[in-house]
Amino acid sequence: MEVRGRDEVAGLPRTIQIHSNEITDAITEPLEAIIGAVRAVLEETPPELSSDIIDKGMILTGGGAMLRHLPDLLTEVTGVPCYVADDPLSCVAIGTGLALEHMDILRDSLEEP
Repeated sequence: MEVRGRDEVAGLPRTIQIHSNEITDAITEPLEAIIGAVRAVLEETPPELSSDIIDKGMILTGGGAMLRHLPDLLTEVTGVPCYVADDPLSCVAIGTGLALEHMDILRDSLEEP
């Protein structure tokens, strides 16, 4: 894969070739953090909600959802089906807009007890 950017040493534009294994190595730590967070949330999920998640699965949204094979990895490590939303980037924007429209309702759930 060809990647273009600015060479931090020379300060000039540059194009380099990288391989998928280099990308995999670079994102291993963040992926482990994502997996850990998903596991932690699933462990804290009430039983009545857990059964719905097991039946229907998880839907990934946002830019991270577009990482190739992430749904497969999460399904493998959690045992829960995982899917990518039809338009993961728009989901985040639309959801944020809806949250802002209903901030009066959400405010109570966001405040610490």
